[in-house]
Amino acid sequence: MTKILLVEDNELNRDMLTRRLARHGFNVCCAPDGPSGVRMAEEESPALILMDVALGEMDGWEATGLIKGRPSTSGIPIIALTAHALASDRARSVEVGCADFDTKPVDLPRLLGKIKACLEAA
Repeated sequence: MTKILLVEDNELNRDMLTRRLARHGFNVCCAPDGPSGVRMAEEESPALILMDVALGEMDGWEATGLIKGRPSTSGIPIIALTAHALASDRARSVEVGCADFDTKPVDLPRLLGKIKACLEAA
C-alpha cells in the first residue's frame, strides 16, 4: 500500500482527505503543521507528500524547502495544496521544489491523477 504524508492544519480537511485517499488504497499519515511534517517525512518515508501551503508559523513553502534540502527526503515528490489559484502560488511551488500544485477544495479525480503521475515519475 502506497504511503502518503498529508501535511494539513485543518482537522476537518485532514479527516476528509485521509478517508477519501484511503478508499482509493492509500495509507495516509498526517501532520498538523510544518515542523511535524518535516519530521514525519524523515520518520515515515512516504512515497509522496501532500503539503498545505498555509500552515501557520512554518508555512508549506518553508517545510517543503527543508524536506527538499535533506538528502534522505529530497527525492520525495511533493504536491502543494492551496485555496489560492494564483499564478504566483504555482510559480512558488515550482521554485521550492514541488512536483505539482493543486487547489482546494480538492477535486479528487484531478488530485488522484496528479498523485499517479508524480508516483510514476519518481
